[in-house]
Amino acid sequence: MVGAPAEQSNFEEHDAERIHATADSSPRSHVTLKHDDAFAIVDTHGDVGAFGNQSDGFFCNDTRYLSRLELLIARTSPLLLGATLDGNDLQLCCDLTNTDVYKDGSRWLHKDVVHVYRTTFVRNAALRQRLVFTNYGNVDLKLPVSLIFDCDFADIFEVRGMRREHRGNTQRFVDTPQSVRFHYSGLDGIVRETSVNFEPAPASLKDTSALFHLNIPAKQSALIYLTVTAQVAERAATCSYVKGLRDAHRSIRHSQVRETTISVSNPEVEAVLQRAVSDLRMLTTHTSDGPYPYAGTPWYSTTFGRDALITAMQILWLQPSIARGVLRRLARFQAKAFDSDADAQPGKILHEMRGGEMATLREIPFGLYYGSVDSTPLFIVLAGAYHAISGDTEFLREIWPNILLALAWIDGPGDPDQDGFVEYARETDSGLSNQGWKDSDDAVFNSDGSLARGALALVEVQGYVYSAKVAASRMANALRDESLSRRLHAEAEALRERFEKEFWLSDLGLYALALDGNKKPVRARSSNAGHVLSSGIASSDRAARIAEQLTSPNFFSGWGVRTIATSEARYNPMSYHNGSVWPHDNSMIAAGFARYGYGEKAGLIFDSLFDAAIEMDQGRLPELFCGFRRRPGRAPILYPVACAPQAWASGALLHILSSLLGLEIDAASRTVKLSAPRLPSHVEEISVANLRVGEGSVDFVLKEKRGEVTVDVLAERGQARLVRV
Repeated sequence: MVGAPAEQSNFEEHDAERIHATADSSPRSHVTLKHDDAFAIVDTHGDVGAFGNQSDGFFCNDTRYLSRLELLIARTSPLLLGATLDGNDLQLCCDLTNTDVYKDGSRWLHKDVVHVYRTTFVRNAALRQRLVFTNYGNVDLKLPVSLIFDCDFADIFEVRGMRREHRGNTQRFVDTPQSVRFHYSGLDGIVRETSVNFEPAPASLKDTSALFHLNIPAKQSALIYLTVTAQVAERAATCSYVKGLRDAHRSIRHSQVRETTISVSNPEVEAVLQRAVSDLRMLTTHTSDGPYPYAGTPWYSTTFGRDALITAMQILWLQPSIARGVLRRLARFQAKAFDSDADAQPGKILHEMRGGEMATLREIPFGLYYGSVDSTPLFIVLAGAYHAISGDTEFLREIWPNILLALAWIDGPGDPDQDGFVEYARETDSGLSNQGWKDSDDAVFNSDGSLARGALALVEVQGYVYSAKVAASRMANALRDESLSRRLHAEAEALRERFEKEFWLSDLGLYALALDGNKKPVRARSSNAGHVLSSGIASSDRAARIAEQLTSPNFFSGWGVRTIATSEARYNPMSYHNGSVWPHDNSMIAAGFARYGYGEKAGLIFDSLFDAAIEMDQGRLPELFCGFRRRPGRAPILYPVACAPQAWASGALLHILSSLLGLEIDAASRTVKLSAPRLPSHVEEISVANLRVGEGSVDFVLKEKRGEVTVDVLAERGQARLVRV
């Protein structure tokens, strides 16, 4: 064998201090694995925190249950051959090999003799690994292998950089020859534990390390299994690695049977869309209220209101059950009383929920936090959209009291000065100063760059409120409350008139970003105006001017629409909200374009985001990326700490695709309508299967040839029918 010694001297335990290998100094990428409330940030070696990356770890309920895990062969990191995340986001597969190993100054083992196949997945609050060591040498091998591990029980906000003066107490116990337990007594009175188990038992086990002496005959293999369990609510991972992986695959196949599926003729587009579907499946957590898409990893892997509501709307046509889960969960946590520390008022819908030690101790205000001005109207909008597509009047009756409470909040605490516009001002200094989707401190500013002051009425929120009242009117009618239906419809129309009068800036050709505390327009050119189109509140002539502006070079980078125009005082393409490109923002804008008949512009946004996605790691759109102008031969510039995957970024292209198809699903008439459908560039055919409308479903194929789109209906079930209009 090339590179292998003719003989292999035996390694003995007392040789450990004399044996060493050449180091692996290559940079490492990272991968996210998630199941329900647990997730892991693992590098492409399968290690955690091996190179001091502070955000690595195995997390559950906003707590890090494993802060370090490192594989060493002869006391040194192995070399990376390759790493792949499978198509379902379930398992990370790493191929590694040994470096040159020296003993007493002589080469004891040539590099590339031992292959390590290391696989990792997360399931049922446990991180599991299987390590297969294969000796490709011609002589038997006794290989020293170590696994170094540790646990700090850091709160997710500590991992993000917050400092704490006091922490709880951590103890370590070697419980058995093959298991170690970390015990943390938190300042919140909660005991958190991590168990680390090995199979087979190592030759030596200490509280932060395990040493194995693997006897591997030539051309044979040896295995190590590792299970790290977060002891949450007395759940323990008791099954084997193989059974856990088999159960995980079975669960994914079961969920796929119920989903609407899309097939695209262009393999690159197909791959990007399937990556989005897989990411959404991974981010969706099975709660007691139903499936709920957590916002994103690593920082937002928890219940968020706005993010989940928008994500559920983006993929409503594909997975309506997620909308039902989101609505039921947010209804359960709807605010019942005034609480200034939580920015809560009766009827308001949740912004964020946290379960870590810092939230319990109120070191941060986000245990149950209600500081978003848009979640409440969006809750009503999603309820209306779900009822329209499902015809589920029984569920509508279940959440109707919550809808009425949300409407009361809009007309009451949400509009404290009773000027007819919903506005916000935080009630506690620890809360969010801006409470729209652009919630950075500097996200709402005047034309001179100064920050807008006072209670702010954001432009897109008024659009959401209009949409909410239109939807609530229809739902009231479905429940045969005609008087309420008429009143809500009239209120929506009155809002439309007020909105056009107060928000339109004719010299800018856009709606104002907001009205400030003095009811003066905040004269900043922002993408928020594009959300207004998706709500339908804008007049047709003004929609035309907005569409033209948002696709001009002032806004459009070539990779998507920027959050603000390049002409604005605070424009910075590297900022979080003031010049970057957010995929979900673009999907809302594209939906608005399509609604007003600008399908070509919606297609432009789809194409630009797709082009960005194929330049990204794993074809995955991140939470955001920088807003620099697109340049030939250059990829988009990444935002350094963007979450990936992020739910509403994963839903963006799927949302735009439904807008391009002109898709409208009406359970009452059991009809799927396609209005002026168009396909994305470079796509000649799209197949859609099991698209549900009420209790029925349809399968169909769209084909484009010489600019003409044809529709072939393959199946219509349960009295459902497809109509092209």
